[in-house]
Amino acid sequence: MAHENQVLQSVNLEGETICVDIFRRPDGSYGFDEFRRDPEDGRGWYSIGYHGDQRYPSEDAAPRRRASGRGLVR
Repeated sequence: MAHENQVLQSVNLEGETICVDIFRRPDGSYGFDEFRRDPEDGRGWYSIGYHGDQRYPSEDAAPRRRASGRGLVR
């Protein structure tokens, strides 16, 4: 089943095993989620942030992860 959300930005943290996606939903709201992948696993990316259900009125309102990986910022 294909995802209906449109990813606007995907930021990979150092090591490329964790990323944060900022996306727009079909209803026009925005959201973000944090994902991880383990190269030795082979299953691909999976959600570890569980933020995907939160809604924001704009892309800029969706929190972003600092490049250092030390928490979310607005």
